[in-house]
Amino acid sequence: MAYPFMGQAIAIKAFAVIIRGGLGSVPGAILGGMALGLVEAIAGGLLSTEYKDLFSYTVIISVLLFRPSGLVSARQ
Repeated sequence: MAYPFMGQAIAIKAFAVIIRGGLGSVPGAILGGMALGLVEAIAGGLLSTEYKDLFSYTVIISVLLFRPSGLVSARQ
């Protein structure tokens, strides 16, 4: 069965990777995806797996505060 919000968690994580890596930067998106996976794995290993989303969103907020263009900005 299909529900309207089935892919919402995956879409939010994909948006987080794009924001973290920098819009329009393929190497940045790859780096952002690796960083998201690493943060979630470490958070899931040290604490409960229930908190891994909290840590990934905390990292997104900190990237937006300190590097609004992303970790690797696209050259224009």
